[in-house]
Amino acid sequence: MPLAHDIKRDIKAARKIRLPWSLLLCGIVAACLSAWLFDQFGHLNLTLPTLNCIGVLGFAIAVKWKLRQRAWFWGTMTILAALHVPLILIVPWLLAAAINSTLVAVENLTVGSTVRCRLRA
Repeated sequence: MPLAHDIKRDIKAARKIRLPWSLLLCGIVAACLSAWLFDQFGHLNLTLPTLNCIGVLGFAIAVKWKLRQRAWFWGTMTILAALHVPLILIVPWLLAAAINSTLVAVENLTVGSTVRCRLRA
């Protein structure tokens, strides 16, 4: 089963990902700056969904890094990122239940669609 083999390979690649402390520090600073920026525009409630979507897309790209030379891969990532924008803007993020259920569903779909990208010669 090639799909099962691809999923196992992706899980192994995900387990090997280690972030250096400098990158984590930059991520914390970027999160604080984005929270400040969203607060300045009066939309502090959009900070968590935005950072979550950026993080999940970054993780999906890191797992599928072998596909970086394929144009269709970047097209797929661009489409997934573009689909996240209206979702972030339309969903009422004030409710904790909406945040949890919607983010889990969307991020599962994002990672699931990325897992289905296969390396083809």
